[in-house]
Amino acid sequence: GGDRIVTTEPHTVYIKIAEGCDNLCTYCAIPMIRGRLRSRPIEDIVKEAKDMEAMGAVEINLIAQDTTRYGLDLYGELSLARLVRAITENTNIPWIRLLYCYPDKITDELIAELRDNDRLLKYMDIPIQHISDGVLKRMNRHGDGATIRSAIKRLRDGVPGIILRTTAMVGFPGETEDDFAELCEFVKEIGFDRFGAFTYSAEEGTAAATFDGEIDEQTKQDRYDILMQTQLTVTEEKNEKYIGRDMKVLCDGYDSVAEVYYGRSEGDAPDVDGKVYFKSKRKINPGAFVWVKITEALDYDLVGEIKV
Repeated sequence: GGDRIVTTEPHTVYIKIAEGCDNLCTYCAIPMIRGRLRSRPIEDIVKEAKDMEAMGAVEINLIAQDTTRYGLDLYGELSLARLVRAITENTNIPWIRLLYCYPDKITDELIAELRDNDRLLKYMDIPIQHISDGVLKRMNRHGDGATIRSAIKRLRDGVPGIILRTTAMVGFPGETEDDFAELCEFVKEIGFDRFGAFTYSAEEGTAAATFDGEIDEQTKQDRYDILMQTQLTVTEEKNEKYIGRDMKVLCDGYDSVAEVYYGRSEGDAPDVDGKVYFKSKRKINPGAFVWVKITEALDYDLVGEIKV
């Protein structure tokens, strides 16, 4: 409701750690537009992180088309954990978040870093796109459904309490009712903490744009609605469990229409995940960390009161 106030405070920033992509998914035009993977040197990224910290950043979100592939071109090995350690050692930024991690490149070293580094948030975004082997193969995704299941199990076993976000695509050419049913079952079974979906649309010049088995828009939309409804049930169950608990929240701003502050827990990435709305008698500045007692769960958001 109402216009949200856009905060310009630089407390939350994105740092791009690589350009381009080597994955060549059949639906994606990025390798054609941006070329092959080109990782930025660790020292460049560390310098940017220090500059951002000097300007007030307390949360950095590391992004690339595929962050888990970071460093392969520069250093000859997967180097995301090493990068995170360098940022941790050279700054005091309290929240470091990983986005766009591919399941086939999640190393034991990275899992250990998530477990042991208390400034690396126990949060990972793993865009799976699908779980059906047939669909994954046509998408030219690296690894199959078993790869995805294994990555999730390793993360949950290795990092107790980790918050997992994913994204799935419905209506890819040739996606059958069985494929879609398998995806819905999987979403129910795994219980992702955060979830987004989108319908397939053909990108000019991509391999998938020439595939047969195109799915009509209505079917795509129906599948999207069913999938999001499936996830909503999961999310509601998870959110109910937070009621009565205290949560550390990073304040993002104040909504003058609703007269509440809003922010995010470590389990919520900016722009894509839910928010925590809270009232406070004292003024809270954007970028401040506060403890909030959760009193209510909405669909994707939580409501609470500040702990004085």
